[in-house]
Amino acid sequence: MKKKRVPLRMCLGCQEMKPKKELLRVVRNKEGIISFDPIGKAPGRGAYMCRDVECFNKIVKGKKLEKAFECKISDDIYEMLRKQLEEAE
Repeated sequence: MKKKRVPLRMCLGCQEMKPKKELLRVVRNKEGIISFDPIGKAPGRGAYMCRDVECFNKIVKGKKLEKAFECKISDDIYEMLRKQLEEAE
């Protein structure tokens, strides 16, 4: 029987390749709205991060989401993502 390939994605915080199912997806849609994507299938540009607060802190400190989405991200959005990350754990 053929072995099924597991899709891998890189965490923006720790830069490690991990299975897609283990990571959380943040998405920016066509209107420029940035949100948390719990299902992982929302349309738009996606970025992945671990379910770890330390990785999230690295992302905020290094402005890695701004680089991934090529736009300025306000502190309100970071706080909203932090709350949703804590709920997801």
